[in-house]
Amino acid sequence: MQDVSFRERAIYLDSLETLVLSDIHIGRDESSSIEFPLGERTDLKERLQSLCLHFDPQTVVFAGDILHSFSEASITTSRILSDLVSIASEGDRTAILLEGNHDGLLETVWDGSIQRAVHFDDGTVVTHGDIIPELDRPGSRYIVGHDHPAISIEGVRRPCYLYGESQYQKQPLLMLPAFNRLSAGVEVNQLRTSEFQSPFITNAAALQPIVYDKESQETLRFPPLAAFRRLL
Repeated sequence: MQDVSFRERAIYLDSLETLVLSDIHIGRDESSSIEFPLGERTDLKERLQSLCLHFDPQTVVFAGDILHSFSEASITTSRILSDLVSIASEGDRTAILLEGNHDGLLETVWDGSIQRAVHFDDGTVVTHGDIIPELDRPGSRYIVGHDHPAISIEGVRRPCYLYGESQYQKQPLLMLPAFNRLSAGVEVNQLRTSEFQSPFITNAAALQPIVYDKESQETLRFPPLAAFRRLL
């Protein structure tokens, strides 16, 4: 995926001028048992704004699990979503909202279009990753979220992307970490294929962890999980 830039738990597809982020989980802050709010609204807004300023995308895709709660969508959740969509659709930009398994209440706080997947002209498919969506033609590569991948190195867990050259339908696949920083992530160091929740993962051992280091602003690429495990 030569046209992919990694940054702040999101990706930018240069050839499509498209920013993709997944697992925003708006309302995760409210559902926390911590007594004081953790500043989710400000954090999500500032990071999305920073990404849009950095990449200047034409399209912003929210790739599912936009909401967190299964039981209610509060006024605060509605306002945060409105803020994020406003940023994503500023100027000539287009915002696309994709449904994930947490988004049963999305239509109660969003009256615009909600899709299960977006299929670009070059064959790129972006979807949440919890199910295989119905498509009118096979994809040439798949971009998903859902599993909240993270790797642990020397006891430190870091959100990561996972790239596989030949996964679902023998096509390239890229899995994104959760955009919401309140998600610690699921450690994938030792996960087998059957332990991933997404059906798009068909060969876990071949997945290459990728970490964006904010301090150095570098993208760190690790060996596929099969080899990575032997290094730990």
